[in-house]
Amino acid sequence: MKTIASYFDPFPILETERTRLRPITYSDLDDMYGYCSHPDVSRYTTWDKHESKADTKGFIDFILSRYEADQLGPWGIEYKPTGKLIGSCNYLNCDSHTMKVEIGYVLSNDYWNKGIMTEVVNRIIQFGFTEVGLVRIQAMCMVNNTGSAKVMEKTGMKFEGILRNYAKVKQELHDLNMYAITIEDYRSLRGV
Repeated sequence: MKTIASYFDPFPILETERTRLRPITYSDLDDMYGYCSHPDVSRYTTWDKHESKADTKGFIDFILSRYEADQLGPWGIEYKPTGKLIGSCNYLNCDSHTMKVEIGYVLSNDYWNKGIMTEVVNRIIQFGFTEVGLVRIQAMCMVNNTGSAKVMEKTGMKFEGILRNYAKVKQELHDLNMYAITIEDYRSLRGV
């Protein structure tokens, strides 16, 4: 049986109208620091805002170690008009037995409310269902993270409920909204 990780060897480069999803490299350090150091960007993430470029380098070290170990590392979101790295997205908690993944994503606040994240998430959902053979893709966000919830809804994910006291983030327990799309949902949405 093929594992989900096997579809990342070689790393799949995906395109959308405005973005290129590709591996993250050290040349992205300044761009990544630019958004990871912004408190609004890290507000709903599990990680604290980057205080220095050393924090960002450490994060890129971690990402590169995941790529090298044939583990699923994130796609960098490159904005095609400028070549800048403006965020990242990835598959988390992959289960090759049930063929399900969770997705996570972060986007520079300079690019919020432009439909870019919806474009990106639609592409990684399409990749998951049509190329990897996934049967379920889920995502979670803190209940007050309305921007992330809107992305999930716009990409066809359905709200499945609130997971109470589910995640400890920055020393506090948080309720999370659970969203998911199944292969059946995907096919009916796209008339396949």
